[in-house]
Amino acid sequence: QVQLVESGGGLVQAGGSLTLSCAASGRTFSSYGMGWFRQAVGKEREFVAAISRGGSTTYYTDSVKGRFTASRDNAKSTVYLQMNSLKPEDTAVYYCAAYPGITGRGMQSPQGYNYWGQGTQVTVSS
Repeated sequence: QVQLVESGGGLVQAGGSLTLSCAASGRTFSSYGMGWFRQAVGKEREFVAAISRGGSTTYYTDSVKGRFTASRDNAKSTVYLQMNSLKPEDTAVYYCAAYPGITGRGMQSPQGYNYWGQGTQVTVSS
């Protein structure tokens, strides 16, 4: 069992920055790839970013490339999402999730993740 707790969400003006954190407890954190997803009101949950077990490989959806950066600290069992140049369309609840499979483009689908956090709200005002 893995428990995930996100933090760091909030209200920010367009062009601002936020860093989300996701702290894990339970089974060995470093044995999981980690993903970030988001869900805006009235929309389906969508992939944002993912990072491999060791942190050497990352994936991003096109709309956040160059603005968001995923990283992890396995010693702290924590994964981060640095979000810069935020836009109103980034407003959503952000979730972190644990991926037990092999690193690859399958990390961009929510179906491969077996543990999820409760989410943290990010609101970007124009």
